[in-house]
Amino acid sequence: MLTIATVVTIVVVFFGIGIQRRCAAQGGNDYESIELFTDVLSIVKKSYVEDVDTKKLIYGAINGMLSSLDPHSSFMPPDTYKEMKIDTKGSFGGLGIEITIKDGILTVISPIEDTPAFKAGIKAGDQILKIDDKFTKDLTITDAVKRMRGPKGTKVTISIFREGLDKPKDFTLERDIIQVKSVKFKTLDDGYGYVRISQFQEKTDDDLEKALKTLREENGGNLRGLVLDLRNDPGGLLDQAVKVSEHFIDEGKLIVYTEGREKDSKMRFTSRKGGKEQNYPIVVLINSGSASASEIVAGALQDHKRAVVMGTQSFGKGSVQTIIPLSDNSGLRLTTARYFTPSGRSIQAKGITPDIVAERIELSAVEKKEGMHIREKDLDNHFEVESKEATEDKKPMKISTNKMDEQMKSDSQLLRALDLLKGWDILKLMNKSS
Repeated sequence: MLTIATVVTIVVVFFGIGIQRRCAAQGGNDYESIELFTDVLSIVKKSYVEDVDTKKLIYGAINGMLSSLDPHSSFMPPDTYKEMKIDTKGSFGGLGIEITIKDGILTVISPIEDTPAFKAGIKAGDQILKIDDKFTKDLTITDAVKRMRGPKGTKVTISIFREGLDKPKDFTLERDIIQVKSVKFKTLDDGYGYVRISQFQEKTDDDLEKALKTLREENGGNLRGLVLDLRNDPGGLLDQAVKVSEHFIDEGKLIVYTEGREKDSKMRFTSRKGGKEQNYPIVVLINSGSASASEIVAGALQDHKRAVVMGTQSFGKGSVQTIIPLSDNSGLRLTTARYFTPSGRSIQAKGITPDIVAERIELSAVEKKEGMHIREKDLDNHFEVESKEATEDKKPMKISTNKMDEQMKSDSQLLRALDLLKGWDILKLMNKSS
């Protein structure tokens, strides 16, 4: 199953009687429109060339109504609604793509790590033009998701267009059970930790707490710096984004607030009491695949000057979707609010602007090796000059890649983030000595 990129979620229950009263209070125009709808429904039921299922007609009408609002509001039939609830637990079947509709085109927000889509090379920003033989132009997100779902081992072909391609490229993917590991972590070098959050799920905060504890233990009880990697993180649960931020933001400080028409949609989330990380430097990595909950975390840490944000402009999904259970076990996903960073910035359609813009560049094997540059000492007949400085060895601080895997060693943004953290240490030492 593919999750949908409407992922900052608050679960509430609306009662039908309350909705009816609200419609009545808004006057006769709503009733005239409803009467028009029932007239059309009656005509279709009576005169369409074949018998039609009333529930199918109603579901179709609801889908059409919601798709006219924004890309993130949608109707979920019972089976889709049930699977959506499973998604947040981190286990589902499908390809592993987060999607949205951008400029009327079905677009990939990001592939989920270690999934068929990720391994096949699907990228953030890819436009999905066809699913098997069906063009996606008139498909809703829900319809597209259904077409890309299927039993493990079955195949689906998607036609992708991306910048730099002369024509669409077909990718045939084999569906699999997607097990999303929300948090991954590693010591990059002595004292410097790395935490990757791929998606905000029910246990993300618990997993982050364990990761930070392990990193501290691996590094003598304290960290000198941390890289928090939110690249290609499409978001997830709002409460988890808040809890993740709380580890790094002082008690009582605002993390995010939301504004909408309903009273319940106006909320403020502040950092609560609890274990806080030491005030070590942090670099947050983002890119165009960072959306929703990941933008909340990046924006909060940036506004409170708790971290330097590095990478490229984030996706810009600054709206809140409320999940409303309906009477027949279906569900309504409705955009009910916009969220804002502590300084009042709206992220909707803008995204988070990094403090340091850093495009990802694939490093070649030659570039990764040390000593490949020719220097004066490598030339024939060069002469030596005895240094007048103290004989004490001066060893420059440099990036050690001994503890990184090959993929990390090729990650220019990660290497630059680690370099920045180490530069921070150098500057602190210089200030102490001056």
